[in-house]
Amino acid sequence: MRAVNASREVTIARQVRLAKTLWARSRGLLGRKGLEPDEGLLIDPCSGIHTFGMAFPIDAALLTREGTVVHLIHGMVPWRISRYLFRARSVLELPAGTLGRTGTEVGDRLVFED
Repeated sequence: MRAVNASREVTIARQVRLAKTLWARSRGLLGRKGLEPDEGLLIDPCSGIHTFGMAFPIDAALLTREGTVVHLIHGMVPWRISRYLFRARSVLELPAGTLGRTGTEVGDRLVFED
């Protein structure tokens, strides 16, 4: 699916995988060497992330059930833990630099299209 910042009318990622099962959410991006520039992973449900065991930095947007951005993480390096936000329902993980390049900010609304 595709991730679009509806507030800014910009595509964030053209190839977003959904991690919805317990196994897929637990695995996340572990074992990957990186993300392609137009790739992302949507973890749902999720209210916080970690980068233990990862080999590359990522950007992440924590989203409400409606897709509103409530927290942004720019360039989260391996072996870190994010804040846990009770109001977050999902997390979109992206290549480092994507959020800045697309101008995504807290309060923006993201939509996911097939």
